[in-house]
Amino acid sequence: MTLDQALAFGVIGVTIVLFVSGRLAYDLVALLALLAGLVTGVVKPADAFSGFSDDVVIIVASALLISAAVSRSGAVETAMRPLLPYLRTPASQVPVLCAVVMALAALTEGVGVLALFMPVALQLARRTGTPPALLLMPMAFASLIGGLITLVGSSTNVVLSKVRVDIVGKPFAMFDFTPVGLSLGLIFLLFVSLAYRLLPRDRRPAGSLADAMRLAAYTTEARLPAASPLVGATIRELEALAEGGVVIGTVIRERFRRYVPTPDWRLRDGDILLLEGEPEDLERLVARARLELVGAAPVDGPVGVVEAVVPEGSPLDGVKAGAADLEGTLGVGLIAVSRSGAALSGRLASRRLRAGDVVVLRGPDARMPHALAELRLLPLAERSIALGHSRRGYLPIAVLGLAMLAVAFDLVPVAIAFFAAATALLVLRVMTMREAYETVDWSVIVLIGALIPVAEAVRTTGGTDLIAASMQGLVQHLPPVATLALVMVTAMLVTPFLNNAATVLVVAPIGASLAARLGLDPDPFLMAVAVGATCDFLTPVGNPSNSLVMGPAGYRFGDYARLGLPLVVLMIAAGTGLIALIWPLGGH
Repeated sequence: MTLDQALAFGVIGVTIVLFVSGRLAYDLVALLALLAGLVTGVVKPADAFSGFSDDVVIIVASALLISAAVSRSGAVETAMRPLLPYLRTPASQVPVLCAVVMALAALTEGVGVLALFMPVALQLARRTGTPPALLLMPMAFASLIGGLITLVGSSTNVVLSKVRVDIVGKPFAMFDFTPVGLSLGLIFLLFVSLAYRLLPRDRRPAGSLADAMRLAAYTTEARLPAASPLVGATIRELEALAEGGVVIGTVIRERFRRYVPTPDWRLRDGDILLLEGEPEDLERLVARARLELVGAAPVDGPVGVVEAVVPEGSPLDGVKAGAADLEGTLGVGLIAVSRSGAALSGRLASRRLRAGDVVVLRGPDARMPHALAELRLLPLAERSIALGHSRRGYLPIAVLGLAMLAVAFDLVPVAIAFFAAATALLVLRVMTMREAYETVDWSVIVLIGALIPVAEAVRTTGGTDLIAASMQGLVQHLPPVATLALVMVTAMLVTPFLNNAATVLVVAPIGASLAARLGLDPDPFLMAVAVGATCDFLTPVGNPSNSLVMGPAGYRFGDYARLGLPLVVLMIAAGTGLIALIWPLGGH
């Protein structure tokens, strides 16, 4: 072992130890690893920041932005609505939700898809009495398996494709992963349809800051325009669009006549409805019924919607909302009010606000900071609300579809297609620039960008060949399929501690080098690394999908192994056989 190899292994070893300890943030550990690589000389100064210019960074950032845009459009909830009444038991809920999550995770980052469907699953759990713990972990695992189906299904595949360029001179194609990934996905669905019973039913969701801040229902006013499909419908039909989450307390007709409507009350063009409910439910109803929020005047340019508390001493404290004339003086509109512990009645304009009320303001994005400062309001930074925003329906899905087609037909590289899609969504105002910056998980970007040159140093110093030579002595008497399984298991064992993408950067060159020494084709071993790095089912810390569901479902650390351990064994057995069948092990 040379000095450079020893130093490269030392940097990687300390990095893994720091990841496992959890004392420092993952992105900080990655930056320290890069700095250590520079200090020891195993990373050349000219290569130090090459990782941040790598295509994978653009792809991951763009995929996160696109996922958020699809989520905010509400198109998925609308598409799922016809299915929800038929999903009454876990036996139907688990396979359907997992199949949908897995299918969409094949098109974009799985954690974004999971975040998109978690509210649907939790709402379904509340309506049917299903413990969330039976739904969320299978969905998290489905988001990981779905990432194996296409090249852009996960950043892991994109990183692996980059490694293949370094090894054989060309990347994987869009659907090279599909035969193995889709087959494993079908096996997973069969398994989880029965094995969800292994999960505990008595777990309770952990409290969150959002839960602690949950207030009484908001009250807002909305006008029923002539273009709404609900003109002539009943109150019961309108409330059904919100799936029971919104109450229509009052109908104002002909400007001054107020009515407390019955469920069979029929709506007319121009009716003003006083709606009460949670922000998410109100947003859903306003979008589906094409209602017009009173106080939400048309805005040119980026629109801001801010939720804020009225403190003592605010100009709004003790003032009627209508008398404040926010639209005329500050250019923003008040579209909703919430008062904890008390029901609000009457029109918004006639309500006297007081300290402790929470108001929702809508107006030009650029004017919001000035309005908040003038009114001395305290914004609730930990909760985002999109009430009154237009998310352009199915437009994000159409843009994503065009990007996928461009990649599938080799018209443009993956990075260019996703970068173009993300830019198009911003130009079309599906998202604001501020929302885009908030959407991207910059810690993931920093982690990947900093670790690429560090992992590359292990290969350039000959470290991967050294490990492969050591493993060769262990496997030279084993059949090639057993060697393939060993590489897959190695990736599975490393992934919980090193992150999926980092695992690929470290283990894939080792697997390819081992294949070369044994006279075998490197592609099956790269696929084995992809499966191993993806199938991280034993802990909540190995990937963001597993971490995301831990609190909402109330899981404990050991709960993951209940479902994950038998699934890992199944994936090793099935994955090894499928790879050997689809990607022949014989040399070139």
